[in-house]
Amino acid sequence: MSTIPSTKAGHGSRHASAQLGPKPPPENSRETWQDHALGYGLPALGGFAACGLDGTPRNACQARRFVALTLNGWELEPLIPDMALIVSELVANAVRHALGAQPQEAATEYPLWLGLVRHPGHLVCSVADPSPEPPRPRDADADALDGRGLELIGALSESWSWSPTEPRGKTVWARLAVPGEH
Repeated sequence: MSTIPSTKAGHGSRHASAQLGPKPPPENSRETWQDHALGYGLPALGGFAACGLDGTPRNACQARRFVALTLNGWELEPLIPDMALIVSELVANAVRHALGAQPQEAATEYPLWLGLVRHPGHLVCSVADPSPEPPRPRDADADALDGRGLELIGALSESWSWSPTEPRGKTVWARLAVPGEH
């Protein structure tokens, strides 16, 4: 996992830092969440944060941790449970459906990008992947173990959608309301 910190809303650079995870805290330290977040390269406050993901099954866990650290830094703790579930579904769908369909020569170090943007009144989470195929909601049987991810995202978010990404691929996003900022 690699992170791109920024404190302004907008698009970050695609140049990822070499950071691959948190620095372990020294023994007997009184590490704060800010110290921990800085170990990931996250801003303490701001409106944009991005994270490069390598496309492995562990990415959903990394994405949830990234969301929790970022939203703590932005003082948006009430949004963490819903956004963590949304990001888990978006990342899991990208790993399973978008990357599974890509030829090996199209692989990059970070084929997935997770972005969080704080706007007045709402927070947007987006996941970019290299597949041009749109997300497709499925009708899952009552006893099916999967197939409800996009339905869940729709139930938890104000809205969600997707758009093509140049030169190839797509970005799937979901938007949550920020409590007290309407």
